[in-house]
Amino acid sequence: MSSARGTDQQAVPHVADSHDLIRVHGARENNLKDVSIEIPKRRLTVFTGVSGSGKSSLVFNTIAAESQRLINETYSAFVQGFMPTLARPEVDVLDGLTTAIIVDQQRMGADPRSTVGTATDANAMLRILFSRLGDPHIGPPSAYSFNTASVRASGAITVERGNKKAVKATYERTGGMCTNCEGRGKVSDIDLSQLYDDSKSLSEGAFTIPGWKSDSQWTVQVYAQSGFVDPDKPIREYTEKELRDFLYGEPVKVKVGGVNLTYEGLIPKIQKSFLSKDKEAMQPHIRAFVERAVTFTTCPECDGTRLSEGARSSRIGKLSIADACAMEIRDLAEWVRALDDPSVAPLLTALRDTLDSFVEIGLGYLSLDRPAGTLSGGEAQRVKMIRHLGSSLTDTTYVFDEPTIGLHPHDIQRMNDLLLRLRDKGNTVLVVEHKPETIAIADHVVDLGPGAGTEGGTVCFEGTVEGLRAGDTVTGRHLDDRASLKETVREPTGTLEIRDATTHNLQGVDVDVPLGVLCVVTGVAGSGKSSLIHGSVPAGADVVSVDQSPIKGSRRSNPATYTGLLDPIRKAFAKANGVKPALFSANSEGACPTCNGAGVLYTDLAMMAGVATPCEDCEGKRFQPSVLEYRLGGRDISEVLAMSVARAEEFFGTGEARTPAAHKILDRLADVGLGYLTLGQPLTTLSGGERQRLKLATHMGDKGGVYVLDEPTTGLHLADVEQLLGLLDRLVDAGKSVIVIEHHQAVMAHADWIIDLGPGAGHDGGRIVFEGTPADLVADRSTLTGEHLAAYVGA
Repeated sequence: MSSARGTDQQAVPHVADSHDLIRVHGARENNLKDVSIEIPKRRLTVFTGVSGSGKSSLVFNTIAAESQRLINETYSAFVQGFMPTLARPEVDVLDGLTTAIIVDQQRMGADPRSTVGTATDANAMLRILFSRLGDPHIGPPSAYSFNTASVRASGAITVERGNKKAVKATYERTGGMCTNCEGRGKVSDIDLSQLYDDSKSLSEGAFTIPGWKSDSQWTVQVYAQSGFVDPDKPIREYTEKELRDFLYGEPVKVKVGGVNLTYEGLIPKIQKSFLSKDKEAMQPHIRAFVERAVTFTTCPECDGTRLSEGARSSRIGKLSIADACAMEIRDLAEWVRALDDPSVAPLLTALRDTLDSFVEIGLGYLSLDRPAGTLSGGEAQRVKMIRHLGSSLTDTTYVFDEPTIGLHPHDIQRMNDLLLRLRDKGNTVLVVEHKPETIAIADHVVDLGPGAGTEGGTVCFEGTVEGLRAGDTVTGRHLDDRASLKETVREPTGTLEIRDATTHNLQGVDVDVPLGVLCVVTGVAGSGKSSLIHGSVPAGADVVSVDQSPIKGSRRSNPATYTGLLDPIRKAFAKANGVKPALFSANSEGACPTCNGAGVLYTDLAMMAGVATPCEDCEGKRFQPSVLEYRLGGRDISEVLAMSVARAEEFFGTGEARTPAAHKILDRLADVGLGYLTLGQPLTTLSGGERQRLKLATHMGDKGGVYVLDEPTTGLHLADVEQLLGLLDRLVDAGKSVIVIEHHQAVMAHADWIIDLGPGAGHDGGRIVFEGTPADLVADRSTLTGEHLAAYVGA
């Protein structure tokens, strides 16, 4: 009986095992149109669709956001008060959620003290290791930390116990911070040649600082009439005392033109006037001056290691902690593997595992002292993955945002293996991705679309990869797309010579970059592509660089303000109605007084989720009612900002509203595939690919002859890559030189010339392994890129 009952119990699944789906019903975040789907748990699900179709809105803004919000609500109200407030997503039902761990493309903080080592806890383990085994022993782990300053204090303290009495006490903490650069590794210096022309006197207008005119500017008159220097003597002829007073003089009252003013040395004056302000908030010409005038040089005392002399003197074998952090991680892993000390065996095991994870994920070429702010979006995402690879957690949901960004085709297989490993541990893995190589490994595919923006937001397909390939969706039709090699390539009109390039891992590279053609620079991640182009191509007036740095903008910023499109539109409205342009800005005189032009009112509910409600006075239109009475071509300003780029292009192209300056900018936005964006959509709601293309559209109006693009296919759907190739062709045909740093095989196949770096990453890279046409690279097949490109074009 008992055995039969046991068999029956095995046949009937336990009720706890029935929750094997994440159910989403009625999702309406951003452009989603009442989306309802069921996602299998403990499987790898890939979300596809054109850029702007709603993938991030569904995965990040709905599923992951609600999971995080529910976890935050498990903390006490006191703790929640210190956490970011998250509003409930616009969705009817979300069922079956598990804890979500988000691994996104957000760049790591650019704080100078944040490094790869501090971001992954590898530095913390190294510090403990040196505090145990380092010789000479200099103190606890904090003595090896460049973020900890040494502190010494002594005095009397009163101990309130029984009879109160003062007790003499001393306190001492040994830190590893270099006292000269305060743990930053660099010291700032002011380039005096950018402040004045020392061949001129003050009365001849020696100052070259923006806004400092010698004849009428009070600041200049203070120096000229202070009595400390001779205003008619060239600055280079000043005595030592005059130069010291001129540059570093202490604040003192002087009389200028009968008025009491304060005289202060030029260096402290510049530091207070310019360097203490937020650089991003400065006017462009002031910011350009500050970037020219302030130079950052390696700290002479610590030689850029950030560490004190004591921390650098303590060694294990022949290595100090500074040497260990400067090594490539794969070499450091070998060094740690050779250590054998029973007293720190568990620590060595944990450190080896962390360092091996770096190598396994394709980041063995980095060093632990690499500043976190210098990592690319793809590198930052993979560094964040390190924390989760060895995690003991299971049954969690991992959410990835295009994990193949910045990866060479050779490295994508490695990333795929990691995603499958996370799944095989019993986790649900959700991946937003465009690359066919990663879509191919999915257990389940969700394709959103059919278009972007208002034309997207619906589920076009759910099922297997084979089903997607056979289905009639944009992704299904383009999944097997392969660009073919060009039959003829353009001839260069000149060359850009790069000689003895040694930035980062480049090993004295000499190369001639052809101009007047589409030149693609490729190679595995870490081979030196960005170092070669960004570090060696002179950033002059003739070079336009579109990199992957994030767009800076608040929720008030939108495509119209970012591209400068709003200026001609405001002027056209003002001219048509005989009023001033400022009325047509939601950040200026025309703003609704109730919501200050934001269109919504934000209510902060302390530890509870804040609430954003549309402004009742302007109904979310952002402008005063009187402003909306003014029209251009039968539309008011709020209706124009609600238009898509494609609709606005038509509107400003003909008729009463014809505005050539606005039409030109709209043309460029449509050219880069952003015709579906609305002009007033907040920048904070744009995807990574949309922001990159918005930046490209803005720079297309620049007068440069050389365009440097850093992975412009980032975030682009397979169908959009074709449009990008057409855009690159148009730029070249217009007489521009286009240099593209890229991994996408379609862009490589379309190039006129390829420069391939390698053969590996880090110290195994930094050399030119191939120069020539794509056809030659495929025929040669001597490099990793050549092998993958040959397989891609079916050669």
